[in-house]
Amino acid sequence: MAKLYFHYSTMNAGKSTVLLQAAHNYRERGMQPILLTAALDDRAGPSRIASRIGICAPAQTFTPQTDMFACLEGARQQGPVHCVFIDEAQFLTEAQVWQLARAVDDLHLPVMCYGLRVDFRGQLFPGSAVLLALADEMREVRTICHCGKKATMVVRMGPDGVALQEGAQVQIGGNETYVSLCRRHWRAAMERQPDQD
Repeated sequence: MAKLYFHYSTMNAGKSTVLLQAAHNYRERGMQPILLTAALDDRAGPSRIASRIGICAPAQTFTPQTDMFACLEGARQQGPVHCVFIDEAQFLTEAQVWQLARAVDDLHLPVMCYGLRVDFRGQLFPGSAVLLALADEMREVRTICHCGKKATMVVRMGPDGVALQEGAQVQIGGNETYVSLCRRHWRAAMERQPDQD
């Protein structure tokens, strides 16, 4: 039975690695997965999903205007589709999450979404909020804070090494920009003023 899955975490937890391994498993068994990622995140190059450990795969891209149901329905008309993998799922719109839920229900396609739960301010991304509401199954991909506790939050670092408290929700970046922390250390970083030690 097809389901809508949401694999969520903070930055640098290995979501893309898990996605790429799962897609590889489908291919290894002679099945055809579809991989999609947000067009605005081209850190690995256009139309690519890549992990920090060096593995990557080509992917179709989506923008906020992409009709996900029509995209998947069209792909099925071109050949068999056994599973859909979506990286950077936090960038999906509310309508797109509903379109993916419809693809699960009406096209009987399993849809595996991988993305961030919250932004650097501790606020849900719109796509993640709807996935938390609609997903049939949710799985946390875990990483750790520098203290050894589970990291559930992320801070965006400024050029001075101090956590930023304001800014646009979306700013593409990796280890040079974002640090994953437990809630206690996130609170400490967000409360720290530039003149404090």
